[in-house]
Amino acid sequence: MLKDGKAATPEYAELKRRLGWEFNGMRLHEYYFENLGGKGGLNQDGKLGKLLAAGFGSYDAWLQDLKGTASMRGIGWTILYQDVSGGRLFNQWINEHDAGHPAGCQPLLVLDVFEHAFLTDYGLKRADYIEAFLKNVDWKTVEARLR
Repeated sequence: MLKDGKAATPEYAELKRRLGWEFNGMRLHEYYFENLGGKGGLNQDGKLGKLLAAGFGSYDAWLQDLKGTASMRGIGWTILYQDVSGGRLFNQWINEHDAGHPAGCQPLLVLDVFEHAFLTDYGLKRADYIEAFLKNVDWKTVEARLR
């Protein structure tokens, strides 16, 4: 479209608008599937475990916040982020693929809470899906995303 001088067209604008949705949808699903396949819990004495405890007061407090965030009404994502500048970890609700991501933050743990992720296997029991997800996290992959 650029070569044809169509950068000022509505079609070009729509492609630019949709890029964030499509790209983030692809990338968030990659993170989601990459952080699955583990067995066992997080090593709370490892780097990530220590950062979670320091930032939230304890691992259990972080886990309570994560579950509370993932249980919020609506569709979207729950993401444990690291603020790259300050190092702080926090859980964030993301409604759509392309909106609400905090600038300068690295996704560490990505949890898909769109209905397609759990309705077939869990029906409306999102809490059961969240528990199953947490039992299958590959914590080494999550910890490797730390900056």
